[in-house]
Amino acid sequence: MKDGFIKVACATPDVKVADCRYNADRIIELITEAHTKGVKIICFPELSVTGYTCGDLFLQDALLSSAREELVRIIKETEKLDIVSLVGVPLAVCGKLYNCAVIINGGKAVGAVAKKNIPNYSEFYEVRHFTAADDSLCADIQLDADYSVHLEDAIFTCRELTELTFGVEICEDMWVSSTPSEKLAASGAVIIFNLSASDELIGKADYRRTLVKSHSGSLACIYAYADSGIGESTQDMVFAGHNIIAENGSVLAESKAFSSGLTIADADIKKLNYERRRMNSFSTYPSMNSVYFSLKITETVLDRTFPTTPFVPSDKKALDSRCEEILTMQAVGLMTRLRHIGCKTAVLGLSGGLDSTLALIVTVHAFDLLGLDRSGIHTITMPCFGTTDRTYNNACLLAKAYGSTLTEINICRSVTQHFTDIGQAPETHDVTYENSQARERTQVLMDKANQLGGIVVGTGDLSELALGWATYNGDHMSMYAVNSSIPKTLVRWLVNYEAEIEEGELKKVLSDILDTPVSPELLPPEKNGAISQKTEDIVGPYELHDFFIYYMLRYGFSPSKIFRIACLSFAECFTKDLIMKWLKTFYRRFFSQQFKRSCLPDGPKVGTVTLSPRGDWRMPSDASAYIWLKELEEIM
Repeated sequence: MKDGFIKVACATPDVKVADCRYNADRIIELITEAHTKGVKIICFPELSVTGYTCGDLFLQDALLSSAREELVRIIKETEKLDIVSLVGVPLAVCGKLYNCAVIINGGKAVGAVAKKNIPNYSEFYEVRHFTAADDSLCADIQLDADYSVHLEDAIFTCRELTELTFGVEICEDMWVSSTPSEKLAASGAVIIFNLSASDELIGKADYRRTLVKSHSGSLACIYAYADSGIGESTQDMVFAGHNIIAENGSVLAESKAFSSGLTIADADIKKLNYERRRMNSFSTYPSMNSVYFSLKITETVLDRTFPTTPFVPSDKKALDSRCEEILTMQAVGLMTRLRHIGCKTAVLGLSGGLDSTLALIVTVHAFDLLGLDRSGIHTITMPCFGTTDRTYNNACLLAKAYGSTLTEINICRSVTQHFTDIGQAPETHDVTYENSQARERTQVLMDKANQLGGIVVGTGDLSELALGWATYNGDHMSMYAVNSSIPKTLVRWLVNYEAEIEEGELKKVLSDILDTPVSPELLPPEKNGAISQKTEDIVGPYELHDFFIYYMLRYGFSPSKIFRIACLSFAECFTKDLIMKWLKTFYRRFFSQQFKRSCLPDGPKVGTVTLSPRGDWRMPSDASAYIWLKELEEIM
C-alpha cells in the first residue's frame, strides 16, 4: 500500500447452483489464495454464495438459511487474513429479498449493499425474486446468534489509509443511464467494485469492456468488475467469467473468456486522487456514510509494469497512428499561425540534429497544407567552432531533399568579434563560449526573418525545456515553437516515422540523422572530427528524463515513487545509483530553470504533458526544490 499501490482482485469461483456449502468452500479457497498473493481487496460475482441462476429457489427458506450459514462460515474462516472480501448473497429483510454484496474484514461483516437496478427484460427476470433497493433502505440483519450485518448504501474507508475508499454496485447498476457509481465516486470512492452475473452473447464482451473502461475514465477511478462463470446453469444462458479491472480509462487486467480463478491488478489510488484534484470539474459532495475497515500498511510487491518510454506507444501500429496524428497537429498549428498573419515565409536554423529536422518536417507539412511552394521555407545552416562535417552535410542534404531554400552563414567571425568586444578569451570553453554561439544563431534567424518577411520556427523540445537545456534568448526563443510539447524520446520516433514513409536520398539522410548522437555542438570536435559534446553525458539519458517528466507532471508522483518505478522499469539498463544521480539532476534543473519556461514562445499542445506558462504549467521561477531533493536523500 506504500506509494498508493494496492493489489485488488476479481474472482470467478467454480459454483454449483444452490449448493452454498460447495460455493463457500470455493470462495474461501480463492480468498486464501488471493491473500498469499498480496491481494488486499477481493471481489466475487453477484450471488456467488448461492449461484446466480437459482430461479424460484431464491424464494425457498432452505436456500436463504444455508446462504446465511455459509456467509458466517466465510467470515469465520477468513478472520485471520489481512484482506477485505466482497461476496454476493441474497438477504431477506422485512418480507423482502435483496440481492446484496456483503463486505467482510477481520472476522466481521462490516457492511452490506443491495442492488438498486433490477433487470426484468429478455433473459432476466429478477423482479420475480428481488426488490430494488432505494436510498432509504437501512436495516440490521441478524445472520445467526453471533453475527449480524448492517445493510445501507455507504462508502467503505480504510482506517490506516483514508485515501483508500471504495463503493459497490451490482451488475445492472453499471448498465443503466444514471449509475450508482456516479454518486459513489462523487462521495469519495476511488475504487468501484461491481459484483456481476452477465451472461455471454456475441459481441457483448467488447461492449462490457467499453463500459468498464468508460466508467473508470469518466469517474477517475478503478473499476473492478467480477463476473459469474462456469457452473452457473446453462439452461438458457452461458456465463464466461469475464473479469475486468480498469484504471482511469485503461484496462489493467482482464480474464480469459470461460475461465475461473483470480484476476489481479496493482491499483494506484494516489494517482487517481491526484487526477481528481487536478480536474476541478470533478464534482465531489461527500453525502454518504463511511464504514471503516482495517488493513495493515505493507509495501505492495508490484507486478504492474511501467513502460520505459511512456510517451511512445509500444505497439507499432498504434505508434505509426500516433506519429501521423502528432505531425498533423503540429503542422496545423503552424499552418494556422502562418495563415492568420498572412505569412508565406518560414525561417529555421538547420543543424543536422533531430530537433531541427523535426521542425523542418513539420514546416514542410504546413506549407503543403497551405499549398505554398516549399522554396518559401528558408533553412539556414550556421557552422561554427563545434560543427562537424557529418551534421553540416546532413543539414545541407536535408534542406535540398525537401526543396527548401538553403543559406549558409558561417558565424565564426561574428562570434570571435563578439568575444573581442566582451573580453572573452576564445580558448576559454566555458558557458559564455557556448551561449555566445547559440545567441548569435538566434540573432541571425530573427534578422533574416525580418529581411524575408517571415517568422522563425523554433526547434526546441519538451525535454530540453524541462531541463532548461536551452540558451536563454538563444535557441530558447522563436516566433512559433512547433516542438514545444514533444519529448526527446518521441522526437526520435516522429523523425523515424517520416524516414519510413520516404525513399531515396531523403530516407538516407533522415536515417543518418537518427544515428547521430544528440549534441548542441558548441565545443570543438575531437581530433578525428567526431562530436565531442554529447548532451546525455552532461545532463543524463533522455530516456530517464522523459520517464521522470511524465510521472511527475502527468500524475504528480512523489520523487520516491518515481525512483521506485524507475528502478523496476530500467533494472536491465541502469543501476539504482545512476537512476538516483540523474533523478536528483532532474529535480535540481527543473526547479532552477523555470525562469526559461516562464517566457516561452507560442507552440501547439499535442499531448497531456506540456510546460506552456499560459496553459498547463504555472510555477514560480524562485520555487525551492528542497522538499523533493530531501525525499530522495532519505532513500539513499
